[in-house]
Amino acid sequence: MFAEIKGTKIHYETVGDSGSKVLLLHGWGCSGELMKGVADTLGENHLVLIPDFPGHGKSGRPPEPWGVPEYADAVKELLDTLGFYPCDIVAHSFGCRVAAWAAKEWPDYFRRLVFTGAAGLRAAESEAGRKKAARYRKLKKLALGIGIIPGLRKLGGRLEDALREKYGSRDYNALDPEMRKTFVRVIQQDLREVYPSIRQSTLLIWGDQDTETPMWMGREMEKLIPDAGLVVLEGGSHFAYLEQAVRFNVIVKHFLTET
Repeated sequence: MFAEIKGTKIHYETVGDSGSKVLLLHGWGCSGELMKGVADTLGENHLVLIPDFPGHGKSGRPPEPWGVPEYADAVKELLDTLGFYPCDIVAHSFGCRVAAWAAKEWPDYFRRLVFTGAAGLRAAESEAGRKKAARYRKLKKLALGIGIIPGLRKLGGRLEDALREKYGSRDYNALDPEMRKTFVRVIQQDLREVYPSIRQSTLLIWGDQDTETPMWMGREMEKLIPDAGLVVLEGGSHFAYLEQAVRFNVIVKHFLTET
């Protein structure tokens, strides 16, 4: 099914037909398909909504570069359109950014939150990182300069592509130029000031081998969110919710149904 939201079409599916409502929010570069296992488990006792974020899955693209607030606005408008609130949220990675912002902005819409491999905190830049960024900016400036010389435009373009491949992240390089603008806006926003405003009980589930959103992020969020607890999945990566699906689903199901 599709809904016209904020100038784009958002694809969504529902699982289950009774019980309290649960919203599932997937990570960047993924889609709701990856959360179907969670949906099937929770659908036994809940009505579950699984949207694809704009620019992902079967949804349309954002009509302009979006940041976390715009994605959160779209989710809230989808919930209004479907009458799907109040609800709990189970979110992964990028989905946790959106969930955190939405929970702060519209606290009455959400009851409990589950964040796994949550993105949202920026690590302090190392000296090596600063040098790498400075080197990239210098080389990019050189490539742009070459690109404006008559007869060398293609060479300049090839140099820019080579620099992106070498210095850009895997997620960044997988995107086209327009979605890269959205990606940059998303990852540049540090949500450190948002977490203390989250009123909902929040369960953080983390793989201790996560290299995308390292363990320190989970421990820091546990300190920043007033009512938060952290569960560690030993040996789990950034996708621990898939690798240890049975354990993850049991923990989530218990958290959402306990009184």
